[in-house]
Amino acid sequence: MSQQSATEVAILGGGCFWCLEAVYLEARGILRVESGYMGGEAPAPTYEQVCAGTTGHAEVVRLEFDPNVISYRDILEIFFTIHDPTTLNRQGNDVGTQYRSVIFFTSPEQEATARKVMAEMAAVWDATIVTQVLPAEPWYKAEDYHQNYFAQHPLQGYCAFVVAPKVAKFRKMFTDRVK
Repeated sequence: MSQQSATEVAILGGGCFWCLEAVYLEARGILRVESGYMGGEAPAPTYEQVCAGTTGHAEVVRLEFDPNVISYRDILEIFFTIHDPTTLNRQGNDVGTQYRSVIFFTSPEQEATARKVMAEMAAVWDATIVTQVLPAEPWYKAEDYHQNYFAQHPLQGYCAFVVAPKVAKFRKMFTDRVK
């Protein structure tokens, strides 16, 4: 079996894509992480258009992973731990539909797993989970300067005060899944 056929794809949106990207880059079994946009109307949206909230796209990460090392379920458990799935169209100070909590599934199995994990996570959160579960749509890779953003700009204000704590939380809660 070739390396390509042994991998799967997960697409998640949970606020600013820099946060999710930074965490998943550290997770064992994640082979590739790309920041981008999905779920909107405009073809080939730019960051400025998505931030303006006029395209309907969410900021998402596209994860290529080895299911023999990390399961889709594990990826979702991390996802529901590192962002707040109970706030509609916002994560912290990031407000707008582009920051919504969303899982774009690529197969019926992924959809079923997502719904099952969400139901289990409902017992963990005090408020209702508002995460959308939707079929994957056309993927648009974000501009190059957004890729691996946290590693390139760790001292930038947003990275230091928003991204870094999420990475630290992942490292503390999922020590067995850190690369």
